[in-house]
Amino acid sequence: MDAGAWALGLVGAVAARYDGDVAAAPLTATAAAVAVAVVLHTVIGHQQFLYRGRYGFGTFEEARAVFTTALAVVLILFAIDLAVPQRPLPLSASLVGGPMALVVMSAVRYVRRLQHERRLRPDAQQATPVLLFGAGTAGQRLLRSLMQDPHSQYVPVGLIDDDPGKRHLRVNGIAVKGNRNDIPAALTATGAKTVIFAVANVDAAIIRDIRRRTLDAGATFKVVPSFTELLDGKVSAADVRDVNIADLLGRHQVDTDLDAIAGYLKGKRVLVTGAGGSIGSELCRQLHRFQPAELMMLDRDESALHAVQLSIHGRALLDSPELILADLRDADGISAIFAERRPQVVFHAAALKHLSLLENHPGEAVKSNVWGTQTVLDAAAAVGVERFVNISTDKAANPSSVLGFSKRITERLTAHAATTGDGTYLSVRFGNVLGSRGSVLTAFAAQIAAGGPVTVTDPEVTRYFMTVQEAVQLVIQAAAIGRDGEALVLEMGRPVQIAQVARQMAEQADTPVEIVFTGLRPGEKLHEELFGAGEQDVRPLHPLISHVEVPALDPYEVQALAPYDEPERITKQLSVLCEAREQVSVGAAHIARQGGPVDLRETAVLRLPHGI
Repeated sequence: MDAGAWALGLVGAVAARYDGDVAAAPLTATAAAVAVAVVLHTVIGHQQFLYRGRYGFGTFEEARAVFTTALAVVLILFAIDLAVPQRPLPLSASLVGGPMALVVMSAVRYVRRLQHERRLRPDAQQATPVLLFGAGTAGQRLLRSLMQDPHSQYVPVGLIDDDPGKRHLRVNGIAVKGNRNDIPAALTATGAKTVIFAVANVDAAIIRDIRRRTLDAGATFKVVPSFTELLDGKVSAADVRDVNIADLLGRHQVDTDLDAIAGYLKGKRVLVTGAGGSIGSELCRQLHRFQPAELMMLDRDESALHAVQLSIHGRALLDSPELILADLRDADGISAIFAERRPQVVFHAAALKHLSLLENHPGEAVKSNVWGTQTVLDAAAAVGVERFVNISTDKAANPSSVLGFSKRITERLTAHAATTGDGTYLSVRFGNVLGSRGSVLTAFAAQIAAGGPVTVTDPEVTRYFMTVQEAVQLVIQAAAIGRDGEALVLEMGRPVQIAQVARQMAEQADTPVEIVFTGLRPGEKLHEELFGAGEQDVRPLHPLISHVEVPALDPYEVQALAPYDEPERITKQLSVLCEAREQVSVGAAHIARQGGPVDLRETAVLRLPHGI
């Protein structure tokens, strides 16, 4: 076809130059020029990999190769025409014939590409006709994916977008049918039965509004995952799913600096404690992308380790050294593991996290959250880790619960390790994770499945929420930019009213579900905080990550905790250790002078005015 294009282009250029007078045209020279052009194009095109299967039909890469080859042929023909005495062809022959040939080559490839895409389109008789809301990057990616999948269960028949600039846009032949107000009319006109929401990063109110309009029009509403959920950034028909509560609450596109992350993870030995938990398992999945030399997953729950290995590799024989079955309460065992495996980067995600349960069993928070964290810090310092990241919670800001107290203490212990260790020790603080094990959404879903009622503590209670993918991406990013001893606070967006979450989930149930208010539980706040007293929201390095200073706490202080004491007394001990006051350092000095542990309750009574 390309050879024919050169023949057509050069003959057409010569014929036009001589006004179609065949007798006057230099036919022999024209034929010779066509032969030379075909040979040159074949040789140069071969060097450009044009005929060796490198490019797809009609792609930008092929268009560039075709243009480069044709331009080279035109220049050589023009030079030959100038160099040969008595000029066999008019100079315009190559200058006009080349572009004509290029147009024909491009047209042939365009038709070939259309034929190829038409064969790939889903069967309109079998697939469900859909409207895509969003004609931006995500929407166009999804549309092209659907139009090039013959087995797709969806076939796009129209686009909806609120942007006036996209009013007359057509993508792969599919036109924008209007804005959100035109959804009912577009559904009727196209025969679509479903609207797929295909906008990557948008306020949750828009998702709720489009969903309501779609359901009111009698159609089905579906969404595509946010890019933070798609590790490879690709979207296909298989990714289209029903709307979930995370979509209705809001999701944010995380701008991750992959180069900075790869710099401190690639080729390093990385260990994750609590690897079987919601945060730990997602950490492992995302860390695996950055090709660490070794990814060590530590947990005391063997079933959880099985699940995380299965999610990463698609198999879980439980026989590889990447899985470490151990308990943070076993200080000797943890020290031995660190000494043998010598991790360079540690993400400490292991913790007890259920607020009400820890209110009744504060001694367990002492043994797992406080002492367990110190065990890992000691082991990390002994082997000289390069970076230690302690996963904290928003409940550590102005804490009022055993969970909050214990996690604030871990922040302070991590800050102390920063003053004595050679590596970088920091904490990362964020709020509730949507869909994590034991989260409020999991509880609501179970209550709805059982027919209700859905229990909410207070009509006004609010919480911060993130998806687990967003939280983990920001944790990894924060670890790349965090400085020694500080706590990094992740941007959580606006707090969400829990009663509103319950209502939205109840609305999706097949039968009406009652909502019952039970009252705040001990230790719970009406509204969570991200920053404690005196902490400032300063974001010097990343727009979604704040840096706050954390006062150090000497580990000798936590040795005086008595986990088997009465729960009220343990809670008071924990609350005292959260205070960055002089009495804490006095207590540590007292312990050091006496050469052994001291009852922290005694120390506290001597130095606090309120009899704590």
